[in-house]
Amino acid sequence: MHPAAPPPQTLDQITHLLTHLLTASHSVKTFTSRWQTIRSKLAYLTSSLSALSDSPHWSDNPLLQTLLPNLLQTLLRIQSLSHQCSDPEHPPVGKLLMQSDLDMAANWLSKQSQDIDLLLRSGVLRQSNAIVLSQPPPGSDKEDLGFFVRDLFTRLQIGGVEFKKKAMESLLQLLENEEKAAAVVSKEGNVSYLIHLLDLNAHSSIREQAITAVSVLASASEQSRKCVFEEGGLGPLLRIIESGSMGLKEKAAMAVEAITTDVDNAWAITAYGGVSVLLEACRSGSLTLQEHSVGALRNVAIVEDVRSALGEEGAVPVVVPLLVNGTVKAREKTANLIAILAASGEFFRVLILQERGLQGLLLLLHESSCSDTIEHALRAIHSLSASDSTTRTLSVSTSFIIQIAELIKHGTILLQQICASILATLCMSDGNKRAIASCMPALVKLMESPKPDGLQEVAAKALVSLLTVRSNRKELVRDEKSVMRLAQMLDPKYEAVSKKFPVAVVAAVMAGGSKGCRKRLVAAGAYAHVQKLAEMEVAGAKKAAQRLSGNRLKVIFGRTWRE
Repeated sequence: MHPAAPPPQTLDQITHLLTHLLTASHSVKTFTSRWQTIRSKLAYLTSSLSALSDSPHWSDNPLLQTLLPNLLQTLLRIQSLSHQCSDPEHPPVGKLLMQSDLDMAANWLSKQSQDIDLLLRSGVLRQSNAIVLSQPPPGSDKEDLGFFVRDLFTRLQIGGVEFKKKAMESLLQLLENEEKAAAVVSKEGNVSYLIHLLDLNAHSSIREQAITAVSVLASASEQSRKCVFEEGGLGPLLRIIESGSMGLKEKAAMAVEAITTDVDNAWAITAYGGVSVLLEACRSGSLTLQEHSVGALRNVAIVEDVRSALGEEGAVPVVVPLLVNGTVKAREKTANLIAILAASGEFFRVLILQERGLQGLLLLLHESSCSDTIEHALRAIHSLSASDSTTRTLSVSTSFIIQIAELIKHGTILLQQICASILATLCMSDGNKRAIASCMPALVKLMESPKPDGLQEVAAKALVSLLTVRSNRKELVRDEKSVMRLAQMLDPKYEAVSKKFPVAVVAAVMAGGSKGCRKRLVAAGAYAHVQKLAEMEVAGAKKAAQRLSGNRLKVIFGRTWRE
């Protein structure tokens, strides 16, 4: 076997043959319409090869070592067909066969012309370093990265299997080592072709590399994620989750989860039948596959149409077990998904309770130390507490009540609000109320917070509930800071708090008529403020003022005024 001729020599042969074929094609008398098509492609190819030879470093490009010999073989085949169609004494044998041969030759010519055009457009033939596919050093500017990416995708699209493998390896290395790479690839690279390589017909190792690259692009940045979606990546990724190997399924699910973090992309899940695919992955996939699949479902569950599909596909029995059996991240994402479903209406709340979702959430709450996981679990529990059966279960769970009381004392502001909201709905025993009396100062402090909306109200309601126990009333007024905060909130000049909330707390403290409680509140200035609030007709202020008043108070106030 003779070694391939160097590119300059091969190009000379091609140029000479092209000139001959363009002339000869005019004399062909059979299948004239097909030869007219071939002639136009030959003329276009002549122009492209002229531009190729004008590029300063074209002969160094390794892709041409394969591309030009292949093109020469195509032209030689066309020359042979030209002879057969031009000989009047020996017309072509087999009309249909000749038509097929001419169509095939035209298609080969088109493909090879497209490859040359791709090389020309990429600009790599004008750069001397195009002869070596070397990684740009870390921190390279976008211009250098852009050239490298264009060269890389040129090799990926034109080269054979080995070229494609090396190009994919370089792409993955670039995406791993260069922070700016994903944005550059989404702008300068052919992401559509990369997604094309996800097809089952692609070479297995190249397909696997392509899935990895698409997964990285989908997860790297908003720009690259948007590019993957807009180039049609979601459908092929879902098909991989449906029928690929477990390793490929995991990478594809990671990409789908990333794509669906953009709300605008969520609708497409149902368009591609993705709900059933993701649910099956949650049902029978590996732990990693389950984690990313339930994460994708969590992302899209905010869309009403997707929730309807989740209901129709029987999602709840599939995802609830992940609260217990999933990875740490899967449990968190599942809790978030269940919180979204539970908040959407009674239909899902009933299903979640039927599948023992409340028990799974309580176990997760007990075992997790992650603030986000705790928040999702509590949100789900709060939504489920709209059910009387849930409220009854929670009201007698001392461990749960103590846990949310601790979160009221030490949790984030969001956790404090959710816990206060739950606490306000429970019908607790006096023993449980006494057990969590230590959270009352925190509830008083929360009443001062104007944000988030609704926090002051739930804090006040939870506190009023705890103050039905006599010992709790005494304990609260013994806390000087809490009493001073209440008095400040009662001041009509203090506008940060709606007055009905501290008024309700004062009324609850005085419900038992304790003289000690009355004395401490009056000493802090609460009575004078409540009187003014009664005059302003604030709800509950008149009743609270009556509970704070009495002959003994008149003596105290008389002495104060004289002094």
